[in-house]
Amino acid sequence: MSIDQAQREIVDEFSLFDDWMDRYQYLIDLGRKLPELPEQDKSDDRLLDGCQSQVWLIAEGNADRLEFRANSDAAIVSGLIALILRVYSGRSAREILDSEPEFVRDIGLSQHLSPTRANGLNAMLGEIRRQAELAQATADS
Repeated sequence: MSIDQAQREIVDEFSLFDDWMDRYQYLIDLGRKLPELPEQDKSDDRLLDGCQSQVWLIAEGNADRLEFRANSDAAIVSGLIALILRVYSGRSAREILDSEPEFVRDIGLSQHLSPTRANGLNAMLGEIRRQAELAQATADS
């Protein structure tokens, strides 16, 4: 499944819910299904800046395939992480760099997240992009 297909699938899922309370509940449910990170992965160097809640993000792999693992201490943020991982984990650096997170706009997250959660979402997306840039630069050199 491509990044575009994964994003369309997310948009289709969210379109099943009529109101944002149901969408928030769905995000919380998705977050509960995230695998817990081992304690050794919850180090300060893996904490993302720009997030009000604690968010740990681990990138592994190379330009051919980047795998991301992440978790948060906040329920809705964990759901956002689940969506982001679904779209970007297991992709090549080039795929990541060539795509935009259109699902954020298409499901209405831009309008319905608090400013602090929106900042956190942008920080997570920015870090994934940064990791893809690093992997691609390493491959190109």
